[in-house]
Amino acid sequence: QVQLVESGGGLVQAGASLRLSCTDSGRTFDSRAMGWFRQAPGKEREFVASISWSGVTIDYADSVTGRFTISRDNAQNTVYLRMNSLKPEDTAVYYCAASASHYGLGSRGPGDYNYWGQGTQVTVSS
Repeated sequence: QVQLVESGGGLVQAGASLRLSCTDSGRTFDSRAMGWFRQAPGKEREFVASISWSGVTIDYADSVTGRFTISRDNAQNTVYLRMNSLKPEDTAVYYCAASASHYGLGSRGPGDYNYWGQGTQVTVSS
């Protein structure tokens, strides 16, 4: 069973950095692509980044390219999102998600992910 728990959110000033972590207590983490999504108040959930099961294939939303870095440690069942140069428009609840399929490359579509964490709040003040 996949169970995802995010951590690392918080309140920071614009320009600061944060690192989000998402740990899976299950036994299939190393075969699943992982994604990070975010949802701001009054807006739909949007794709942020994804990483394939092997860590080789990575994708970012245009809005975070060059500022955010996704990575994974399969030995620790953990996926990370390093966020640099944070902006007020990055304020949102951030969710990690595990793919429904195994050995995939990752996807921008939330429907391709079966398992979601509870979310962690990131607030960036100006």
